[in-house]
Amino acid sequence: MQQPAGVTPASFSRLANATWDYTRRYWRLIVVAMLALLHIAAFRGVADPWARGLLLAHLGLVLLWQPFLRAEQRVSPLQGFILALVAFTLMLQLDWWLLAFWVVVLAGLVGGKVYQQQARWQRRCYLLVLLYLLALLAIVILPEIAPRREIVPEVRVAAEYALPLLLVLIAVIPTEADAAEQAQIIDFFYSVFLMLLLGVVILGSFALMTVKRTAYLEALTYTIFMTAGAVLLVGLAWNPRGGFSGLNVFFVRYLFSIGLPVERWLHFLAELQSLEPRPERFLVEALGALQRLPSIAGVAWRAGESHGESGERTSSKVEYQNSALALTMYSRFRINPALHWHLHLLGQVLGEFYMAKLREEKLRHQSYVQAVHETGARMTHDIKNLLQSLDVLCSVAAEDHARDPRELQGLFRRQLPAIAQRLSATLEKLNRPQEDGESYVAARAWWDALARQYRGEGVELRLERMASGARLPRSLFDSVADNLIRNALAKRALEPSVRIAISLAVESDALLRVTDSGAALDEELAKRLLRGPVPSQSGTGIGLYQAARQAEGAGYALSLETNRDGEVTFRLAGPAA
Repeated sequence: MQQPAGVTPASFSRLANATWDYTRRYWRLIVVAMLALLHIAAFRGVADPWARGLLLAHLGLVLLWQPFLRAEQRVSPLQGFILALVAFTLMLQLDWWLLAFWVVVLAGLVGGKVYQQQARWQRRCYLLVLLYLLALLAIVILPEIAPRREIVPEVRVAAEYALPLLLVLIAVIPTEADAAEQAQIIDFFYSVFLMLLLGVVILGSFALMTVKRTAYLEALTYTIFMTAGAVLLVGLAWNPRGGFSGLNVFFVRYLFSIGLPVERWLHFLAELQSLEPRPERFLVEALGALQRLPSIAGVAWRAGESHGESGERTSSKVEYQNSALALTMYSRFRINPALHWHLHLLGQVLGEFYMAKLREEKLRHQSYVQAVHETGARMTHDIKNLLQSLDVLCSVAAEDHARDPRELQGLFRRQLPAIAQRLSATLEKLNRPQEDGESYVAARAWWDALARQYRGEGVELRLERMASGARLPRSLFDSVADNLIRNALAKRALEPSVRIAISLAVESDALLRVTDSGAALDEELAKRLLRGPVPSQSGTGIGLYQAARQAEGAGYALSLETNRDGEVTFRLAGPAA
C-alpha cells in the first residue's frame, strides 16, 4: 500500500504505536462506544440508512478492539480488500439474519476472552459485554427473524432504555491495578463452541416454534434448558465424579495409540545416540527406523558430501533442512496441516540429534588435539629442565681443575642415568598423548634418586615420614619436584642468600613441600599462579600451570601453601598407592 505524501515509515510507526497505546489505555471506552453504536443501529432497524452508517462506524471500532491484529500493524492489500468487502456487504445486504450472525460472532469473541483475563475487573467487564450481547440478541434481533413476532412493544421499549445501563456499568467498574488491557490469547475452541451453542439455541427455538406452535419466549426457554441439560450430560460423561472413567480416558488412549510408533522411534533414536559414535552411520540407521513408521513411505537425505534415498516417492512430501542435513520425507497419506507439523517435527528431532553427533565427533577431535598440545607443552617444559641439568653438567665439566676428578665422575654417574631415564619417559608420553601412561615407583627409591640428583646443589632434604611399601606416581613427582626446585634455584641465582628445603611425608597420603627463604610472590601474581600461564623472567611461566594440571589429572593438588617474606612454600598432596 502506498503511503500518503509526507508520511515516512518512522512517522507511520510512531502514529501506529500511539494508536495502540491509546487503544490499550481506553479500551473500555472503545467497547462502550462500539456497543452503543450497535444498540442504536439495532433499535433503528436494518432498513434505516442511518443504521447502516452507524454499523460502519461500529465496524471501525471493532477493528480497534479486535484481539487478532495489533493496531500498529499495517493493513495488507488482501486485508484491505476483505474489510472493504465486509463494509460493502453491510451497506447493501444488511438484514436481520446478517445482524444476528454478527452479534453471535461478537458474543463468541467476548466469551473466548472472559476466562483469559487475569484481573477480576476485566472478567467482570467482559461478562457484562456478553450479557448485553445476549440480551440484545434475544429481545431485539431474534424476534425480527422468528416465525412469529411475539415480543410486545413495551418490552422492546424497556430494553431500549434499560440495556444502556449495562454500558454505564462497564464504563464505571473500578480498576484494580493497571487500567490498560494486556495482550490476551483468544481461546478459539471456547469461542467456536459458544457460537455453536448460540446457533443451536436460535435454530432450536425456531424449530420448536414451528413444530409445536409454541410462543417465542417459551420456545427459547425450553431450548436453553434442553441445551444446558445436554451440555451437562456431556460434561458428566467426559469427566464423571466418583472415580469412574469417562470419555476423556478413551480420547487420551486414542491419542496415545497414535503416538506409540513415534515413541518407539524416539526410544530407538536415544539408544542409537549412545551406541553409534559415527555420525554417518547414525544417520543411516535413524532414517531406516524412521521409514518404518506407518505414515512414511520413503525418505531422501543429503548431509555434506553424502546422500541417499530409500523407500518410494509419493506426491505428498515434507521437507526439513538445517545447516548440516537436508531431509525429504514422503508420506503414505495426503498431507494435512497436522500431519505436516508432525513429520516436520520428526525431521527437526533427527536433525538436532545428527548435529549433536557432529559436535560430539568434533569435540573428540578437539580433545585429541588438546591432549597432544598439553602433553607437548608439558613435555617441552620437562625437556627444558633436562637441558638445564645438562647445561649444569657441561659447565662443571668445562671448568679446569675446579673439582676433583673423582667427585666429577660421581656427579656424572648420578645425573646422567636419571636424565636419560626421564628423557625416555618423555618420549613415551609424546607417543601416547591420550593415555595415562603413569608408572608408580617405590617412595623410598624416588626419594633416594632425588637426593642423589641434587647432592651438591645446596638443597636441604628432609624425610619426615615414610610408610613401608608406599609408592608414588613417578612422572608427576619428577615433573613437580623438578619445576619447583628449578624455580627456587633460579630465585637463589638472583638472591644468593636464599635457602632451599625439600620435605617428603608418605603414609596414607603423600605430601611434598618445597620451601625457599626468598621474597614473597606478588599478591596479584599469587592469585593467577597455577591457574594459567603467568609472565616470568626466564620463559612463559607455563611450567607450574602444566604441573598443576598434571597433578589434578592424577588426583593430587598442587598449591601455594605459604607466601610471605622468608618463607614461600609450594605443596603437592594426594593419596599414596
